[in-house]
Amino acid sequence: MEKWDYDGPILEIENLSISFFTRLREIPAVMDFSCTVMPGEAMGLVGESGCGKSTVALGVMQDLGVNGRIVGGTIKFKGRDLNTMTPEELRQIRGSEIAMIYQEPMASLNPAMKIGQQLAEVPMIHEGKSKAEALAMARQVIEDVRLPDPDRILKAYPHQLSGGQQQRIVIAMALMSKPSLLILDEPTTALDVTVEAGIVDLVKGLGEKYGTSMLFISHNLGLIMETCDRLCVMYSGEAVETGSIKDVFDKMQHPYTQALFRSIPLPGADKNSRPLIAIPGNFPLPHERPNGCNFGPRCDYYQDGLCNAEDIRMQPIAGDDRHDSRCLRIGDIDWNAPLAAVVEQESAEQGQVVLKMENLKKYYEVAANALFGSSGARKVVKANETLSFEAREGETLAIVGESGCGKSTFAKVLMGLETATEGSIKMFGEEISAVPIQDRDTKTVSSVQMVFQNPFDTLNPSMTVGRQIVRALEIFGIGENNSERWAHMLELLDLVKLPREFATRMPRQLSGGQKQRVGIARAFAGDAKIVVADEPVSALDVSVQAAVADLLMEIQRKHLTTLLFISHDLSIVRYLSDRVMVMYLGHVVEMGTTDQVFSPPYHPYTEALLSAVPIADTRVQKKRIVLEGDIPSAVNPPPGCPFQTRCRWKSEVPDGLCDREVPPIRTLEDGHQVKCHLSEEVFAQMEPVIKIAAE
Repeated sequence: MEKWDYDGPILEIENLSISFFTRLREIPAVMDFSCTVMPGEAMGLVGESGCGKSTVALGVMQDLGVNGRIVGGTIKFKGRDLNTMTPEELRQIRGSEIAMIYQEPMASLNPAMKIGQQLAEVPMIHEGKSKAEALAMARQVIEDVRLPDPDRILKAYPHQLSGGQQQRIVIAMALMSKPSLLILDEPTTALDVTVEAGIVDLVKGLGEKYGTSMLFISHNLGLIMETCDRLCVMYSGEAVETGSIKDVFDKMQHPYTQALFRSIPLPGADKNSRPLIAIPGNFPLPHERPNGCNFGPRCDYYQDGLCNAEDIRMQPIAGDDRHDSRCLRIGDIDWNAPLAAVVEQESAEQGQVVLKMENLKKYYEVAANALFGSSGARKVVKANETLSFEAREGETLAIVGESGCGKSTFAKVLMGLETATEGSIKMFGEEISAVPIQDRDTKTVSSVQMVFQNPFDTLNPSMTVGRQIVRALEIFGIGENNSERWAHMLELLDLVKLPREFATRMPRQLSGGQKQRVGIARAFAGDAKIVVADEPVSALDVSVQAAVADLLMEIQRKHLTTLLFISHDLSIVRYLSDRVMVMYLGHVVEMGTTDQVFSPPYHPYTEALLSAVPIADTRVQKKRIVLEGDIPSAVNPPPGCPFQTRCRWKSEVPDGLCDREVPPIRTLEDGHQVKCHLSEEVFAQMEPVIKIAAE
């Protein structure tokens, strides 16, 4: 099919309404939604889960399933209404003119087909190319998405590639037919920040190269700022503010946009002096939306009789570039008013050392051909290499690094789910490195607990919330009888700020943030002294993240808990932690106080990590350091320094030392440790990665 030329907007959505129909009722998912994407423009769609972002994208693709229907408004692509097209016309457009990239790359790849075949299919189907021509195009596009060794990748199956490589192939596939519009639905959520930075650069570069317009869906405001020209903020099925990045970020004109920014840890936020402000209340369910403004019940500026009187339309903001807001009180609100003074919190008192690890090693032995089940040579996976650190009572120690660096392995050894290969772990002076969990006494088990990344997987779906916490109390031997345990469980619900009536609810009746609070209550059921929080907020919306993070801090102040906070999100790490430990390929490469780790001199890997974190602040100037290549395998680590294959400072070290020797741990000022061969002079030349421009 020939592509048609058109010089107006690529995508024009006007007053779109989409509903899903169940046997009980019509559920309005999107209402009165409008947005325009011009040629070569990247539009960001931002909002919390459930606000209708992905529904808009599926509406554009005309892929709403059996129950979904467009009940109002129009979606025009290059001036033609998609709603009135025949299935045949839509089939011609999908893939060749409009392409979509999903969050989970494996959902778009056929596991039984080689990558080359999958890529070649696109030009063969859409452009009628011969197989040889299509394979040549596939090889070129693999080079475009900066994958190493294109010939090997053409012959590989999807499972032989890492997550970041799979996502690049999906992007390559979407770009094969040079579409006019590319829709990206949270394309980097499942990836490490360093891989995400590479993919963001790639998408921007390819957008410019092919002149592709983009609709970029994300809940990460920093990512939208780095990739898009304009954005549209959604709340509960409606667009509430839209405009250029600069206008919306610097001159926001809707209370929800303001509340979103106040709940994310931007530079300058501090858990004690400038805590985040969580948005009060909960997101309304689609069939329980309030009258008038959907955000009204959670808004600081709500006025009864005005905000709930009638449906509110978008209105333009004078003087700005296509900047609109859905709020009646824009003129009454002082948008520059300083935040109401928050009560400054004392930082938790740090006491004695409660956990000490020395030269911990954890190796796994696997069959060299483990995938195919045959025996033969055995290989060793070095998941943790000589970890040494200590943590004090009341301290938050963050453990950061990309996936595969050994963070979770170390947590498993600490919990007793695995035993150490070598080295020592002392908890309250008692050696536990070789004691598996089944041999630990109840007191040891209850004093070190874990809060997991995904609250959906850790709760029993067939047990009420109260019963799950009472069960933990029974296991830890707390309370003489059931009524005492029930009373204690209600106190734990108070502790995590959940209403007591939630005790009788089932997990399915709770939101993600509420489930995570139940997980935290259960972790503290046995009066835990050490809590390992493994990415506890990454599965939650930004507004809920702030509340859960502050809850953990409040409990820590009260109980003097030691918190080991595993994360790859350096913004939340900077906000929460007292000390930071950076891991790479099983090694601790840097360790120090949060201030030491976040300001130069850095380990070269920490520098790259900091540069990769998207920050939603237009005043921030950042050095761009994109790491080439993926993390090496722990089965076959590089010789010498584990980071040398990706290090931009390697040329500063003489005699190929990085290739030959693992660097020693060096102590810089005030106990700041770095595992690196760079000289003191080179460290002294390092500049900050993140600078904030003067107002």
